[in-house]
Amino acid sequence: MKKLDETEIIKKFQKKFGNRNFISEDVEFFSVGNTKIILKVDTLVASTDIPSRMSLKDAARKSVVASVSDFAAKGVKPKFAIISVTLSSGITSKKIDEIASGFAKASKEFNIQILGGDINEGKEISFSVCLFGIGEKIITRKGAKTGDSIFVTGPFGYSAAGLEILLRNGKAVDSFSKKAIKSMITPQPRIDFALKNKKYFSSSMDSSDGLSTTLHEIAKQSKCKFVIQKIPAREDVKVYAQSHKKNFDDLILHGGEEYEIVFTVSQKDKSKIIKNAKLSKTPILEIGVVSKGRGVFVEKNKKFVTLEDRGWRHFTKTKKFN
Repeated sequence: MKKLDETEIIKKFQKKFGNRNFISEDVEFFSVGNTKIILKVDTLVASTDIPSRMSLKDAARKSVVASVSDFAAKGVKPKFAIISVTLSSGITSKKIDEIASGFAKASKEFNIQILGGDINEGKEISFSVCLFGIGEKIITRKGAKTGDSIFVTGPFGYSAAGLEILLRNGKAVDSFSKKAIKSMITPQPRIDFALKNKKYFSSSMDSSDGLSTTLHEIAKQSKCKFVIQKIPAREDVKVYAQSHKKNFDDLILHGGEEYEIVFTVSQKDKSKIIKNAKLSKTPILEIGVVSKGRGVFVEKNKKFVTLEDRGWRHFTKTKKFN
């Protein structure tokens, strides 16, 4: 029997729900009268999302970051949260305090009021976070236009390298490993930059499932071709890949765990975005251009190489941390 992947499972749910025209976005939204409600739910599970060397405080915070990053990509400020926590039998009071501290830290950091939630018992720890906000509209994935520039809000590769270091029980013995592990454990969503510049974004999406997946999804929904002219990575990631015999493209393009924003901007607004990024010290990188056609390609030596979609999808890859 064929093993179902995440996309096929979603389609089965949507068919049962009667929503045959479902369009994937980073958030869900609906209207109550004239008010548009924006919401997002995400779950972290110990065995697949929380490395053994990651504290429960950092894990709880990151479970909130996952949804905050999606709100950022849509240009909406989250205001409220409901959390559901599954705890294993016999969990200590100290660990409960760690988890509570992580949620409290995220609540203060992103100015989100936690309204309540649910506590359950299970075989392993998991955190589910549902964020709520209000907005007149969201930045969709389908708005990229021919001639737009493609940007990302930061260099890629550190989070994937940090995860690899943690999984092989490596220690943060040098500046690169410290930076990589920090990037993976305590990511910083680009919510402030997105809220201040959302009017310039023609399309936008969170990159946490991998840069290649994000580019493919925006290009597909926008019915355009994306040409990547610059790989968004710094030299230290390349050095790490070479010295540890890791595939550079896998770290940058397919690794995931980055909570950056991939967005497109018209040529008339490009200078404004670059200026605002400098003022806010946000390390945006222009990586390519939108053109007529379909698919995602990397330009190398005046040749165009197809970029495969090999980002993260549940049920297709094994990612066991404990």
